[in-house]
Amino acid sequence: MAVAVLMAISVCHMLNDVIQSLILAIYPMLKTSLALDFAQIGFITFTFQATASVLQPLVGYVTDRYPTPYSLVAGMGSSLAGLLLIAYASTYAAVLVAAALIGMGSSVFHPESSRVARLASGGRHGTAQAVFQVGGNFGTALGPLLAAFVVLPHGQGSIVWFSLIALVGMVVLAGVGGWYGKALKLRPISHAEEREAIAALGKRKVAKALVILVTLTFSKHFYLASIASFYIFYLVHTFDLSVQSAQLYLFLFLGAVAAGTVIGGPIGDRIGRRRVIWWSILGVLPFTLALPHVGLFGTAVLSVIIGLIIASAHPAIIVYAQSLMPGRVGMVAGLFFGLAFGVAGIGAALLGQLADATSITFVYNVCAFLPAIGLLAAFLPEMSKPTRKPAEEKSPLPADSPQNLTS
Repeated sequence: MAVAVLMAISVCHMLNDVIQSLILAIYPMLKTSLALDFAQIGFITFTFQATASVLQPLVGYVTDRYPTPYSLVAGMGSSLAGLLLIAYASTYAAVLVAAALIGMGSSVFHPESSRVARLASGGRHGTAQAVFQVGGNFGTALGPLLAAFVVLPHGQGSIVWFSLIALVGMVVLAGVGGWYGKALKLRPISHAEEREAIAALGKRKVAKALVILVTLTFSKHFYLASIASFYIFYLVHTFDLSVQSAQLYLFLFLGAVAAGTVIGGPIGDRIGRRRVIWWSILGVLPFTLALPHVGLFGTAVLSVIIGLIIASAHPAIIVYAQSLMPGRVGMVAGLFFGLAFGVAGIGAALLGQLADATSITFVYNVCAFLPAIGLLAAFLPEMSKPTRKPAEEKSPLPADSPQNLTS
């Protein structure tokens, strides 16, 4: 593994997602200052997520063919612009534009940084993907804390202080881009074994597996949308907590999501990604069903368990899908990260309207059944691990040369 590169891209993922999570964390402030309803709150999430989801597969497809080492810096620059705009936004339209700019930054960051993580993996793709993703999970978890202790006490304008985060990210990503550019000059290594494994499955099984993975991603992120966008409102409404206290509970949940991501990647490398996907998405069902019916302490405990279990699937899903489409690392990462953003955005908009028409509690009762879709994981084919030749073991970038990714 190129450990330094992996750590750098994970840290930048954290910085990128801190910026993203600030949008979610300041929803109560925006709701009050701009007199927004739940549907409008949901549409902010929809704007951010839809911008990211529509562009990500396209960015991944283009960069598979034409790798662009310094595009990561440009993506972080777009997030910086959105951050500055939302700090001074005084209208709902300005908030939506800021959310769109941050979404555009994510659409560039996720496919390319996922490719960098795979390049630096040393063949341990699940572990590398988990290290990359946990940075984002940790950044998402930090957002509510930063909002609780910085933004809420000092007001919306204090968001401008976080522009330093984006500037640091741009500097680090410039260094990563330099390493990435040098990697482009290395001799490509063949995907022959992976292609043979896929040929043995057959095109129909590969297509079916991809459809199942997309459906599982839908169920996972639609449920997570109900937590990320409305958990604070649920706690305030149900248990009469202050917004600041509710932010701490959201941090607890998102921290568990980060831990689950770290756990899921290495386990998938050891026991097989199909087993991790099956256990993660379906195994969380009893806990999601119980969540709307327990007290505050039970809610905290169950939310941690849910975060740990459900997050362990995402590294396995990404790596499993990438192994189904050798040479399309960026496009697959863009598709599944984009799908995750898109589902979350659509889910937030629909759930916001449902919450306005019924109640937050009703929304949580309905979403509790979504993980049942995890039963589809039983139909995923078990894939054999491709074996690497001794010469590949010594390569600094086994089986993942950028030139090969364009084949």
